[in-house]
Amino acid sequence: MTVLRIDHIQLAYPPDGEASARAFYGDVMGFDEIEKPAPMRDRGGIWFQAGPVGIHLGVEPGMRPSQKMHPALVVSDLETLVDRLRAAGCEWRASDELPGVRRGHTRDPFGNRIELIQG
Repeated sequence: MTVLRIDHIQLAYPPDGEASARAFYGDVMGFDEIEKPAPMRDRGGIWFQAGPVGIHLGVEPGMRPSQKMHPALVVSDLETLVDRLRAAGCEWRASDELPGVRRGHTRDPFGNRIELIQG
């Protein structure tokens, strides 16, 4: 048995955060919203997809973002994405801790940390 890949990651968002989620993950990050399977729709939440990368957002009352746990997404044009993040008023912190790797961190509207790495 070999693990082949990660299918998706799950992040939490608070009730009534759908518009902010769509603006950030769709408009800024460039993900497409995909329809959840019928048996799962009653739970709420939103699913996004960009190529092989899936991000599932689940509604969590009293949600508190993690300060450490985060996905790391490899992107084709980090500079352009950082420009879009800044234009949307999103936090961006570049990191030079890994020699030869262009990367940094942002946060979604709910405080979830997201690492972005130049591919």
